[in-house]
Amino acid sequence: MIDSPENIKSFLDEKILLFNRAEFIETDPIQIPALFSTKENIEIAGFLAATIAWGQRPTIIRNAHKLIALMQNDPHNFLINSSDEDFDQILDFKHRTFNRSDCIYFLKALKNIYQNHGGLEQVFTDGFLIENSIFSALRHFRNAFFEMPHEHRNEKHISDVEKGAAAKRLNMFLRWMVRNDQSKVDFGIWTKIPTSALMLPLDVHTGNVARKLGLLTRTQNDWKAVEEITARLREFDPNDPVKYDFALFGLGVFEKF
Repeated sequence: MIDSPENIKSFLDEKILLFNRAEFIETDPIQIPALFSTKENIEIAGFLAATIAWGQRPTIIRNAHKLIALMQNDPHNFLINSSDEDFDQILDFKHRTFNRSDCIYFLKALKNIYQNHGGLEQVFTDGFLIENSIFSALRHFRNAFFEMPHEHRNEKHISDVEKGAAAKRLNMFLRWMVRNDQSKVDFGIWTKIPTSALMLPLDVHTGNVARKLGLLTRTQNDWKAVEEITARLREFDPNDPVKYDFALFGLGVFEKF
């Protein structure tokens, strides 16, 4: 029975071995950054794939492939060497409520980050070092991302942790970039933010499984819930708490736990 912390940990550790492996990539948006070998292309493709990672997974993956193709399959080069007119050529991209206006601003904001802020890793790292927390990293990143003139609607696609958002997609992106594991699913190309500081990418699936296992009492999937569940997972592995994302997500999505 799964009736004690030790048994829950053993149960989840078994599921990590099942889901944290190369086959996972085939059904996950992480396959988009996995197309690339250079750091900048991995992180840009990863950020854009994570941005539209809601809805049906086949649709997410198909649309992410389409967006990368519109960027000539070389995201970093496209961002740095393209003009606003080039960005305007992306006329037909849309993923659910993420529309052409959102896409063009996101590309311009990413270009600004690489030209004026040292790139995505630097912005997140600068934010992390403010309070040595992912919370401060996400807050700082959002402020930098929206420092240029933009439509208010663009803001809804970057979670605001100061307003209590769980920031599932941003935490997932950070897991991809920071966490380094032997299975080579996550990339581990960012080295200045410790894996121990990462927060769980909490969504409906991971939240429901965590509650059924008694790891989460909060009923809302918000930032307080992220803090609660990640604190429990740190009791299982203080150095790599978000490795349990594979187990919780896999149990919810693939095993309908």
